[in-house]
Amino acid sequence: MEFIPGPLLKDVDSPKDLKKLTISQLPQLSDELRQFIVDIVSVKGGHFGASLGVVELTVALHYVFNTPVDQLVWDVGHQAYGHKILTGRKDVFHTNREYKGISGFPKRSESEYDTFGVGHSSTSIGGALGMAIASKYKKEEKQHIAVIGDGSMTAGQAFEALNHAGAANSNLLVVLNDNCMSIDPNVGALKEYLTDITTSHTYNKVKDEIWDLLGKVSKFGPNAQKIAQNIENAFKSFVLKQSNYFESLNFRYFGPVDGHDVVHLTRIMEDLKDIPGPKILHVVTEKGKGYKPAEEGDTTKWHAPGVFDKTTGEIVSVPKKAKDTMKYQDVFGHTIIELAEKNDKIMGVTPAMPTGSSLKFMMDAMPDRAFDVGIAEQHAVTFSAGLATQGMVPFCNIYSSFMQRAFDQVVHDVAIQNLNVVMCLDRAGLVGADGPTHHGVYDIAFFRCIPNMIISAPMDEWELRNLMYTSQLENQGPFVIRYPRGKGVHVDWKNDMVELPIGKGRCLTEGDEIAVLSIGHVGNMVQDACAELLGKGTKVGHYDMRFVKPIDENLLHQVCRKYKKIITIEDGCLQGGMGSALLEFMADNGYAIPVKRLGIPDKFIEHGTQQQLYKECGYDKADLMEVIEKHSLVKNAI
Repeated sequence: MEFIPGPLLKDVDSPKDLKKLTISQLPQLSDELRQFIVDIVSVKGGHFGASLGVVELTVALHYVFNTPVDQLVWDVGHQAYGHKILTGRKDVFHTNREYKGISGFPKRSESEYDTFGVGHSSTSIGGALGMAIASKYKKEEKQHIAVIGDGSMTAGQAFEALNHAGAANSNLLVVLNDNCMSIDPNVGALKEYLTDITTSHTYNKVKDEIWDLLGKVSKFGPNAQKIAQNIENAFKSFVLKQSNYFESLNFRYFGPVDGHDVVHLTRIMEDLKDIPGPKILHVVTEKGKGYKPAEEGDTTKWHAPGVFDKTTGEIVSVPKKAKDTMKYQDVFGHTIIELAEKNDKIMGVTPAMPTGSSLKFMMDAMPDRAFDVGIAEQHAVTFSAGLATQGMVPFCNIYSSFMQRAFDQVVHDVAIQNLNVVMCLDRAGLVGADGPTHHGVYDIAFFRCIPNMIISAPMDEWELRNLMYTSQLENQGPFVIRYPRGKGVHVDWKNDMVELPIGKGRCLTEGDEIAVLSIGHVGNMVQDACAELLGKGTKVGHYDMRFVKPIDENLLHQVCRKYKKIITIEDGCLQGGMGSALLEFMADNGYAIPVKRLGIPDKFIEHGTQQQLYKECGYDKADLMEVIEKHSLVKNAI
């Protein structure tokens, strides 16, 4: 399918081309850029609302600043589609998030305009500050701009970077993109603070007058900076008391300004270029701006709606079967309510992902027992630890890749104190189109080394429910349950929950010479492969370990004594994973049996569908069957 850009956009392949336009042409270019994003994302899918919301901001930034010499850093990167299109990737943008196509996020190896690789929130200010200080040291005249959303501002890392930047007095511009949203609606005191600023009538009236004066400051000649400072100080003493938080960190605060007036934005940024030191430009935008269904509809849904009809706004969904399986996240969301209705100690915690984790169900049903703490994974874990010290049983639901941020809190605040915090790691394993920043592949390895930890992975929805039930029965200590993105395998997923013995696996099929040990959802694929091979006369043993820590040593002794070859398979990294745990056990107990480990190799895996990535890593069903068939004929080695 061919995607045709508008008459102005078709000739813009770089910011140099953009600068050939007059300022009066920028509104039309913005409209064409927005339509181009709508045209492609409606057919291909991807992050939508955030990129539409910053179209004018993106155009203004590249029009005013000398990118890529001037360093532009986007926080998270959900909003960077317009940036990619304007920086030489217009003709390949239709491959966005596809296997072997361009990344859905800014990526240094993809373009010189992507100055800092992103994917997780709240890194932009720290990254841009590092660039600014390096430029200052090298005596390079560069601008450094960090674009960060109000949701990302809630993370501790952003506050740490602001604190450092103010003291460093570097040439840094922070553009605060305020749309009251992260993925779900933003929460917390910062949101209320920004709302107070943007809704103050007195503030906005005087702000407009001051900006009118600052826009004329260049006419004052050599005294321009002094006059601007005097105007600014007067403004600060009059109405800027509301924004003293940023001022107290030694940032000059400007705004709030309309983020959809590209001409006004351009003129403001031209002024800010000549003002030294750390600055914050507060820009108010609307997520999904310019596309009516996104403006008027559920903003969370339009964050990444998938394929949709661009004319009607109707989202194209895969037709459901009469009976269909449920996503693991929804099984979690419904099950925690069942458990909480019977156990009044249970509470739910999530860092800004109530919809993605499905904790929203509990937040609606039990608002006093479920908490969205904002984009603050470290706080989510320590907050959960605090709940646990008072006898509560917190279920802290964090995406596996985001849990990487809270490793210290798991060690220091949960594990050392041996607190019963249930850590539900959603999106564990290869997640697909979001790529290496979002694959949840390291959690088994980095949690295995921590004392007191229980680490488990359900093979299906029934096992997820059973593990959740088990985790809250008594003071089990730190309890990890990891499960993948996507659907389970059972139409009737709502089983009667039973307690599972901690650290015990199970034999699903007995075999002859080869045993396959699996952990988690990939066990279903192993079952299918074993059944198909049995029809061909090859009888393979299959063992679902359920727990990686404590690992079922009795079961491993049985396997090592019975089988001549062992294959392990896991949706996680091979180094330090379940296969490594087996090898450690064998070394400690003197077993010398050939072992073939299947999983994610020691490299970062790019984006694509989950099935494409399983194949690339060598552990889809065909790969497993090939390994089994090959080595069922070879007695001495795998």
